[in-house]
Amino acid sequence: MKKVYIYKGFERFWHWSQAMLIFLLALTGFEIHNSITLFGFELAVTLHNTAAVSFIVLIIFTIFWHFTTGEWRQYIPTTKNLKAQFEYYISGIFKNAPHPTRKTQLSKLNPLQRLVYLGLKVIFIPLMVISGVLYMFYRYPVAGKVESLGFSSVTPIAVLHTIGAFILLAFVIVHLYLITTGQTITSNLKAMLTGWEELEEEHNDPKEKEEKKPSHE
Repeated sequence: MKKVYIYKGFERFWHWSQAMLIFLLALTGFEIHNSITLFGFELAVTLHNTAAVSFIVLIIFTIFWHFTTGEWRQYIPTTKNLKAQFEYYISGIFKNAPHPTRKTQLSKLNPLQRLVYLGLKVIFIPLMVISGVLYMFYRYPVAGKVESLGFSSVTPIAVLHTIGAFILLAFVIVHLYLITTGQTITSNLKAMLTGWEELEEEHNDPKEKEEKKPSHE
């Protein structure tokens, strides 16, 4: 094993800021839906809208960071070891089977994670943002009057937003479980806090090394 600096400063800031904003959006969203009582309806709406705007700003900065650093390549989907990774999570992990893929600085995500995170980034997060903005500005004040975007009903938008919220919440729950499946129960958590993680070193076969030695004859 060797210690590798795998998660950069902005990456960790983005991860924890996103986690806190999603947590706040979920709490206030449940209160807006009258499922819980915590802040009071008016404060819950204010907090939800503020967290939503903060989340959109964070997304914009994160997209810029991904493309300027090349980290967007981490999410390119692949079918290599996809079935093996799925089988590992379903059964292999409970039998202490070896992990089918190896994490490196250039490949932090396994094939299944790539698909899930790509789906979140290009489908579910945009769904939440677009439906949330439409819901927020469905009616808005202009020169002392209330204008409307012209939708006959806001219900479809609200339903889409709620479905997306529950999918995002399900992802968070699964994510919380999966962070305990590293080398130790806390190794993945520590890595996202410090940036450093212990990864397996590559070990070449001695015979392979012998074959690769240049000939002096």
